[in-house]
Amino acid sequence: MDQPISKKVLELPTSSIRVIFEKARKIKDVIRLEIGEPDFDTPEHIKKAAEIAMNSGFTHYTPYAGTEELREAIAEKCRIDNAIDADIREVVVTPGASSAIFCSILSVIRAGDQILVPDPAWPHYDACARVADGITTYYPLYEKNGFQVDVTDLEKRINSKTRAIVINSPSNPTGAIQTRKHLEDIAKLAIEYDLLVISDEVYEKIVYGNAEQMSIASLPEMRERTITINAFSKTYAMTGWRVGYAVVREDIAVQMAKLVLYSSTCANSLGQKAALAALKGSQDCVEKMTAEYKRRRDFLVKRLNEIEGISCLMPKGSFYVFPNIKELGMSSFDCTMWLLDKARTSTVPGSGFGPHGEGYLRISYATSLENLEEATRRIENALESK
Repeated sequence: MDQPISKKVLELPTSSIRVIFEKARKIKDVIRLEIGEPDFDTPEHIKKAAEIAMNSGFTHYTPYAGTEELREAIAEKCRIDNAIDADIREVVVTPGASSAIFCSILSVIRAGDQILVPDPAWPHYDACARVADGITTYYPLYEKNGFQVDVTDLEKRINSKTRAIVINSPSNPTGAIQTRKHLEDIAKLAIEYDLLVISDEVYEKIVYGNAEQMSIASLPEMRERTITINAFSKTYAMTGWRVGYAVVREDIAVQMAKLVLYSSTCANSLGQKAALAALKGSQDCVEKMTAEYKRRRDFLVKRLNEIEGISCLMPKGSFYVFPNIKELGMSSFDCTMWLLDKARTSTVPGSGFGPHGEGYLRISYATSLENLEEATRRIENALESK
């Protein structure tokens, strides 16, 4: 019998994050630093809104682009927080940001189109491009530049088949935030070469100190050529609720909503009520969680830089660090496996985020300070006895 599985699906790579996840969960007493998920519970007022909705019978299909009240609230949030002059017709609610990215790329990338993806970056972008029969071309982000986009490097990769540029700020995995100047330079390229920009902003509220996160869609002439991706998962500790969204001009929004219809029908009805409460309610919970992330970040960066063979930049956003482990003399994958075995600590190899991620690890500090203290102690002890 012929192979019954689609060749396209067979050729999709398995995420290294999931590889580590599956291995780590089978080992006793492992400190889990590979998971990109808030360790906080969803705030009470958000859960209460879902409970009320459930008890009132709001448990059926919603419009496939999302409820009108949530879409209007998202549009209002974009106008106030992001300086994006959006309206309800330009908002598509999806089952998480991953779905928003999937629907975005499948809506605008045609067979043979090139999509420019940062390296290192979350592997989801490349996988979606493959499903769309697009061609992923990586543009490198260098530690020496603070993982900012080198616009000269980026422009060299643009050709007649280029259709879109992906940016992710704050970044998963580096925690870097693209400066206004870098975003303006990317916008100039997008306008000059008539390109779309897919801007993944799911960590927009997890920003530290005086760092400024801005939406590229707010720049002149960019609103019509930007797909802004966001979600409630990271900001409000709502990963399991599966509610994300895209904000994009209406003709693309219509096609994205069609893909939501055929892939999942609609986002979770109770999740949409919870998301509405998240937007409309107090934002104190976001400030408290971010303050705790900052405390953990400050400790972790200082501690990693004290361990021989490891160096680590101070990230300005998200809840990841991306330490350089090149002096340890191991590949990033071998290092993660070794740390899992010898230090009972799970991390993610930088190579899983693209070729330029080799020589780095992604470590999530979305866990307790006590876990971080013990994890770094284990890592240091394991390396000293190597």
